[in-house]
Amino acid sequence: LKSDIEAHISAYDMTVWRYGFRPGSPSLLSLLTAMFLHGGFMHLAGNMLFLYIYGDNVEARLGRFRYLLAYLATGIASTLFFSLFTLGSQIPLVGASGAISGLLGLYFIWFPKNRVKIFVFLFPILITTLLVPARLVLGFYLLIENLLPFLLASSAGGGVAYGAHIGGFLAGAAVAWKLGKPGKSRATAEPSAPTPITTPAERVEKAYDAGNRKDAAARFLQLTDMQDRKRVDPMTVLGIASVLRRQGQADAALSVLRRFLADNPSSPYLGHAYLALGQMLAGDPHTRTSAHQHFLSAIDVSNDPKVIDEARHQLRQLSN
Repeated sequence: LKSDIEAHISAYDMTVWRYGFRPGSPSLLSLLTAMFLHGGFMHLAGNMLFLYIYGDNVEARLGRFRYLLAYLATGIASTLFFSLFTLGSQIPLVGASGAISGLLGLYFIWFPKNRVKIFVFLFPILITTLLVPARLVLGFYLLIENLLPFLLASSAGGGVAYGAHIGGFLAGAAVAWKLGKPGKSRATAEPSAPTPITTPAERVEKAYDAGNRKDAAARFLQLTDMQDRKRVDPMTVLGIASVLRRQGQADAALSVLRRFLADNPSSPYLGHAYLALGQMLAGDPHTRTSAHQHFLSAIDVSNDPKVIDEARHQLRQLSN
């Protein structure tokens, strides 16, 4: 009997048993490793699709490091929430769904006006794509696809950890609520430099104001400290991104704008940055979806009528 059982257990089954999270035998290691294991290719592909659609906006808001922290923290929260309803279970929990649900919760709070493209397949009546409010899609995901099955069955019913999805989403929404809405939280006064010695940020400003835009751009790209970058005037940063774009350094320009979003989550110029990012991404067919999201974000966070009107104009252009 033992040999028959061993013959049907693969190396992956043993890996899942060891590194998947078992509520009946919890460990700190499996709390992390479970997020990086999946039950199959379709499980992985589905998670990556959601990450591709919603992850870039959240990453632009948080920056790469805080984005990773949010991913891990909401993933852990989702697993612990799931475990509350499966105490004593030895069935391993695996997958990134809980962590990605956390990102969806962040997206739900921060980007209420964004729309996502969905594929409608009602053969032979209707086959098309539609732009629908992201909150409608995410609300359907939370309530219909997870909360309803969770209430009608067990949290692990059918091999789907509905509890983990719900816990991750709620954790992400709580984090977003705590951090505040982009562009609407109270401004933080930057400390002025107490020393008469010229700072790296001042050298960037002086070069830019003197008309040495190429030199200013080069100096800004050398700033590795976030506080140094934050001391550069926002309009100068946006101007540097424009200079880099005209010089054909598109990747550098995109990097400057994304760093600006990550470094200055409360800046009144967030809308300008989102608009500039969208304009750069709109020219590439592969990034038009991201451009669309950035234009919506510009409308959502900006108080400048010119930025809002231009973002709406760009959205109409994308729809043509």
